[in-house]
Amino acid sequence: MFNFTIKNKSKISSARTGVIETDRGRIHTPIFMPVGTLATVKSVSPEELKAAGAQIILGNTYHLYLRPGCDVIERFAGVHRFMNWDRPILTDSGGFQVFSLAKLSRISEEGYAFQSHIDGSRHLLTPEKSVEIQQCLGSDISMCLDQCLQYPAEYSETESSLELTARWAKRCKDARAESDAGGTLFGIVQGGMFNDLRRRSLESTVEIGFNGYAVGGLSVGEPKDEMLAVADFTIPRLPEHAPRYVMGVGTPEDLVELSGMGADMFDCVIPTRNARNGQLFTRRGAINICNARFKYDMEPVDAQCDCYTCRHYSGAYLRHLYMARELLAYRLNTLHNLHYYLDLMQQIRTAIDRDAFEEFKRDFYALRIT
Repeated sequence: MFNFTIKNKSKISSARTGVIETDRGRIHTPIFMPVGTLATVKSVSPEELKAAGAQIILGNTYHLYLRPGCDVIERFAGVHRFMNWDRPILTDSGGFQVFSLAKLSRISEEGYAFQSHIDGSRHLLTPEKSVEIQQCLGSDISMCLDQCLQYPAEYSETESSLELTARWAKRCKDARAESDAGGTLFGIVQGGMFNDLRRRSLESTVEIGFNGYAVGGLSVGEPKDEMLAVADFTIPRLPEHAPRYVMGVGTPEDLVELSGMGADMFDCVIPTRNARNGQLFTRRGAINICNARFKYDMEPVDAQCDCYTCRHYSGAYLRHLYMARELLAYRLNTLHNLHYYLDLMQQIRTAIDRDAFEEFKRDFYALRIT
């Protein structure tokens, strides 16, 4: 089962709330998806994810294919039972990881030929293989294989990339149609920083037809204003009655801005990766817990936050753990950041439902320390 219903729309912006229905539960949008690359969101348990408000998480096709492998996951009838997560999972296609991590990779019409970054073994990731792996994982939402480009990319290279992505998308849809797997498949719009190419990619992807559409190729090194301009061009042109997913983005400010453009789904490693690097997100902006000002701080890092970390621990203790490189530092920091992100999305949804998104946005920026 897969269904998407729009609940409310802002009268001023393109912001909207909705509900995605899957066999493993409902997802209230806009939503942020914590990244669980290797069938785990680093340093936290599935039970803690649920307590923080996670409705859906993201898994990684490339990494799970290489380790532990489909031969292991098939014994558990999918990654949900393997990792003890009974809510929806979205899996990416693996293309970006081949592009960014593989020791040696070569792209052709057939797919990505690459060597594993783990042991150097050789593999071929085709559109059909990507769909097959995601079906093995039992993904509730699967992504089409697409070609990833570095920033900046020339016009001709970007044009060739989106054309190949469209051909691969058709092959992904055909491969999925031949199986009886559950879940659904999203298409990906590419086109780099060129609006005319974004339009072409969008049109060809919509013509193939998917239950949801993603904006790929953003947050790859481009300036923030350029990313937002491309998103503002692309997102409102995606089909209205399908979920709109902006891949790999971003900061709290990104989530607010892109929600206002009508985006429904986000994922990013920022809250978890930055937590392990000592950066915590608060209503007044991001802080670095290693700063000396927290050495004697007896208060939580965010007095208004009701996450487990802020309810039980002081800034001084978090700084001590981090400076001593104690493992608990990564756990407590991650719990806080995930709670912050998921609570932010709840606030966005509430504001949209009350038709007060613009007021929420003003207050969001007014609180932040510049």
